[in-house]
Amino acid sequence: QVQLVESGGGLVQAGGSLRLSCAASGETFSSYAMGWFRQAPGKERDLVAAISWSSGRTLYGDSVKGRFTISKDNAKNTVYLQMSSLKPEDTAVYYCAADLRNRGYLSQKFYAYDYWGQGTQVTVSS
Repeated sequence: QVQLVESGGGLVQAGGSLRLSCAASGETFSSYAMGWFRQAPGKERDLVAAISWSSGRTLYGDSVKGRFTISKDNAKNTVYLQMSSLKPEDTAVYYCAADLRNRGYLSQKFYAYDYWGQGTQVTVSS
């Protein structure tokens, strides 16, 4: 069993920055991957970024490349999402997710992830 708790969401003006955190507990993550997804009203849940716990390899959605950075602290079992140059279209609920299968690659598909956090709202005003 895995528990994921997100924090750090809020309201920010366009061009600003936020950092999201996802604290994981309940299992050892040395060989698993973590992802950040987001979902706006009426839209699908899309990958924002993913990271491998063991290698640190990363994957980003096209819309956030160059603006967002995913990182991890293995000692704290925590994954971060640093968001910069935020745009109104980044407004969404952001979810942290854990992929327990050692696939050898980072998946962009939400259904590949086994556990999810409760989500944190990010609102970017224009």
